[in-house]
Amino acid sequence: MNPVLALDLSTPRGVIAVTCGAAVLFEAAFVSERSHNARLFAPLAEALAVIGERRARMVVGTGPGSYTGVRIAIAAAQGVAVSRGWTVAGLPTLACAPGCRVLGDARRGFFYIAAVSAASEVGSLELVDERTAQAAVSAGGDWVTFDARAPLGLDRVRLAQPDAVALARIAEGFNDTEMERRAARPLEPLYLQDAFITTARKAGKLVPGVPEA
Repeated sequence: MNPVLALDLSTPRGVIAVTCGAAVLFEAAFVSERSHNARLFAPLAEALAVIGERRARMVVGTGPGSYTGVRIAIAAAQGVAVSRGWTVAGLPTLACAPGCRVLGDARRGFFYIAAVSAASEVGSLELVDERTAQAAVSAGGDWVTFDARAPLGLDRVRLAQPDAVALARIAEGFNDTEMERRAARPLEPLYLQDAFITTARKAGKLVPGVPEA
């Protein structure tokens, strides 16, 4: 069996792991908030050293979460995959919570809800307002969030963390055909909403008596 290298930077706590069968060959966690994403590369080098010359497959957590963090993880994974001729695929970070329902802050007054099967298959993400989110959690179920704190202060929502070992285990379960199928998909962050773009103001000061251009 070939090793699997998994990494996730969708939250401020970045994680990376190498598994092979029942063995965890390498595992590390580190602060990856904003500019600290550069901290990925030291543990990544250690993980690659553990794998050595063996052929491996890679999996990267695609969020939802920090857009910058996920993009850096994707770029790093693609760089390694190209240089070594490995296969790389994306998996939603939420797959780390099998059998749970996930609630997260989608910003701009919205929240996302997703169900994760016992087999770590992530269902469609549903964008809802605050009232709908509260009603869904109140209806019952095992709820978790990958946010830094429970959305809306809901005590029934447990805090969860991305788990690189769990992502690697999921990828180990894919046969070659399934891995190739997933690798053929575009590797990009899991978007919750369309990009929100603002128009930049003009730079410079207005000079008295000179009309604005």
